[in-house]
Amino acid sequence: MRTVLVIDDETDFYLLIKDYLGQRDYQVFSASSLSEGTRMLDERPYDVLLLDNNLPDGFGWKQAPEIQKRFPKMRITLISAYESIFLVTTLEGVPFRIMEKPVSLETLISYF
Repeated sequence: MRTVLVIDDETDFYLLIKDYLGQRDYQVFSASSLSEGTRMLDERPYDVLLLDNNLPDGFGWKQAPEIQKRFPKMRITLISAYESIFLVTTLEGVPFRIMEKPVSLETLISYF
């Protein structure tokens, strides 16, 4: 079973993702802050990370390059509530895909 960690402080978003992916044999975990998410990343491996930017204790996207370097096999998708003209952005030389809210569940798995 593939594992997904969602680091986002919007509970409704997590519940939507958990319900959708849970029906497709994914195990979904949630963290509502960077500190909680970082702790969870240290405790076990994840296949996919969905990382929001505006979190209560900082900006998730600023941490994305370091997280990717620490866990190079994990697929990271950045989450944005703001319209973005790019589907891929580069932070510190590392390319990341961006998933815009509201999320299209039909295309969600293509980000993995």
